[in-house]
Formats: sequence, C-alpha cells, structure tokens
Amino acid sequence: MARPEVRPFFPATAGFKSGSDTPRAFLDRCLRAVDEFEPAIGAFVHIDAAAAIAAAERSTERWRSGRPLSRIDGMPIGVKDIIETVDMPTQMGSPVYEGWRSGRDAASVAALRAAGAVILGKTVTTEFAATVPRGTRNPWDARRTPGGSSSGSAAAVASGMVSAALGTQVIGSILRPSSFCGCVGFKPTLGAINRGGSHDWLSQSAHGPLAASLEDAWMVAREIADRVGGDPGFAGLHGPSEVPAARVPTRLAVLETAGWAVAEPAAKAAFEACVARIEAAGVAVIRRIGHRGTAEVESSIVRVMEISRQINAWEWIWPLNTYRAVDPAKLSKVTLDRLAEGEAMSLDAYRALLTERDRIRARYASYSADCDAVLTLSAPGPAPVGLESTGNPVFNVPATLLGVPALSLPLLAADGLPLGLQAIGFHDRDAALFSVAAWLVALLSKAA
Repeated sequence: MARPEVRPFFPATAGFKSGSDTPRAFLDRCLRAVDEFEPAIGAFVHIDAAAAIAAAERSTERWRSGRPLSRIDGMPIGVKDIIETVDMPTQMGSPVYEGWRSGRDAASVAALRAAGAVILGKTVTTEFAATVPRGTRNPWDARRTPGGSSSGSAAAVASGMVSAALGTQVIGSILRPSSFCGCVGFKPTLGAINRGGSHDWLSQSAHGPLAASLEDAWMVAREIADRVGGDPGFAGLHGPSEVPAARVPTRLAVLETAGWAVAEPAAKAAFEACVARIEAAGVAVIRRIGHRGTAEVESSIVRVMEISRQINAWEWIWPLNTYRAVDPAKLSKVTLDRLAEGEAMSLDAYRALLTERDRIRARYASYSADCDAVLTLSAPGPAPVGLESTGNPVFNVPATLLGVPALSLPLLAADGLPLGLQAIGFHDRDAALFSVAAWLVALLSKAA
C-alpha cells in the first residue's frame, strides 16, 4: 500500500475558475484513491460512485459558467454513518440499524448538497459512535487503529478519497482519529453546527469536519452553518465567511492534562520541540509551573474523563433501554455495561455532575484573559497497533467537556507516524482559534 496523502480542495478551485481543472477530474482522482486504498482500509460502509459522478458533472458545469453554488461546490465529502442521508442507509455501526433508511437528509447533509458538495458515501463509525470498532484500518499502517468513533472519516480523508468528511465528538471522536491518521480535525464550539438528523444527541456532542487542510475544514463548517445554523437555541458558528487569516498570538498556554502521565516519550519530545520553536519565534508560553491561572485550570480538569463518562452513561439510558428490550443480542457487552451504569445512577447524581461541569467551564472561560489559545497533544502517541480499541482519548476530553473549539493539526510525528498538535480555544471564538492555528501551521511546517 502506498503512503497516504491528503487531497486539499481549496487550492484546486483556482483551476476550476481558470478551466485547467474541473470538479469531475478532481473526483476522478479521489476515486482512484478509493480503488487503491479502500480494499485494505475499509473506510466506507456505503459508496455511491454513480451519484457522486453525476453531482461532480453538475458542479463542473456550474464552475464553467461562472456560477458555483459556494466555495465547496464540487468538494468530495464523506458522511459519518450516524448522520442521515436520504439516498443511503444510516446504520450507526450496529446491527440494530442494519439497512435502515430515514428517508431524509440530516441538516448538515442538506446544507452540503445545497452548497454543491459531492457526497461520495457513508464512512464507518464505531457502534453508535461510541466504543466498539467496526474494522476500519489506519492508512499509514493497516495493523493500527485509525481511532474512533469517526474512524472511516479520518481514514478516508487521510488517504485522499475525499477532501473532508463529517464527524462527531462526545469524548474524542474527531480529534483522536485526525491525530492518528494525519489530517485536520475540527471540533467546533458546542452547538455551533446543526445536529438535526444526526444520532449524536448527548449534551457534550459536537458535529464537525475532518479535512485535508485548515481551509477545507473552515469552509465546510462555514457553509453548513450559513445554511442551517447551529443546534436549536444556539447562535451557530461565529466567524467570517472567508477563511480566517493567520495571526501571531501574544501568549499561548500549555496544558499537560491527565494525558501527560501516559504520553509516550517520543510524543512528549515532539511536543516540547514544537513549543521550543514557538518560543523561539517570540511568542510567550505559559505553563502550570510559574503561572497560577494555568495551574488552577489544570487542577479543575483533573476529573473531566470521569465526569464525562458518567454524564454520557445517564444520557444513553434512552434509547439503549429500548434496543435491549427488543433484542439485547444486537448490543455489544460494552454498550450493555454502559446502559447498566446509567440505570444505576439517580437524577440527583446527574444534576450534581452538570453543576460540576458548569463550574469547570466557568473557570476555563476566565482563562481567556491569560492566553490566546491552549496547546497540548491530540493523543498520547501515534496510533497503537491493534483494531480492538480506538485508542486513549485522555487528551481530547477536556475540550469536549468544556464545550470549546479545538483543532487537531497534523504537525507532529512520532516513530515515523502522524501525531496531532491540539489547539484549544474559547467559547464562540472558533475563528480566532483558526487564526492562531494558521500561524502555527506556517511556523511549524517550515524546516526546523
């Protein structure tokens, strides 16, 4: 299997405008990558190449006539298989939903179609976008996990089958697979992208793209939000229509989090080398040692994994209890155990968890006065060998519980494999985070 390579869409649009390239030719390149990688990787649970070709041809005509529907008109995109599509099954990685069709598009998919995007297929998810893998392999090393639960989305983007794919995250399901597979992962501010028709209703879950580049990630999120907004009661993604320009930060913070204790030596070394380059560029970096506010934030997030797990368990009681009543044999032991944990909880216990989560979020919100963004690893190391697990999400859960935007940037490596640098922002400041991230990409992509 050849070395995987992402396929950014944004640079190709110049060729669409001049006539030197077309969306149909771009899709053909993606389909060649499907032929090359998909048999060994298994990123998709369903592909409709004929429909994608027809959509790419329509896009080609729009670009030729100078009337593209949007900046992502013609972009090949995968859709995580917990997100409804009118023309393909939505099976959620579970035999409970084998062959199930909702008869409608999710809000995000409807928005993508309205923007002219080319929906290539449904990407593999773990069981109910939770824990149990469904066989997708890492395109860098087929012995290794691609991460999860947005397993197929990350693998498809990383191998150039699509330029972007929709994912969801309730613990680490966008950031971790992006890190393991070497693509950009964007978890927006909680509620910023409309989740209607997506089966990720938990209170910490967020909808976001995995993409070949920062530009592709922003354009996909922006085009969705422009058409269908955010979740009901939320204002939707904040920021300009154009890709946010790079901006030199004044001060960045490092949060080691609970992940630092289990991070691999090569991952720590790569991260510290990155921080050294940032400081050499004249940007101040603060840490728990020497900065009281950082120490307080580190202390406040110690229990975020436990809190998140228990909140999710309570919120999963329905519909898991109804699936169990119909046919418990169609649920994994992990899922049944999660249901039992939720049913053993009380409403008062759940309320106490929400109160603690609010307290942690308030403490972090005040931290915005101390720094422009926070840096940490996206994972303890490169993708581990084995397909029985999707890897340790310990570095991802803080941003998820906090409900703030986070990016995994493919700027680090360990043992010759991808490793993400995670940049975390502040509530509704997604565009500001992208500006800092663009500066980091420009700085760290240069030869050391």
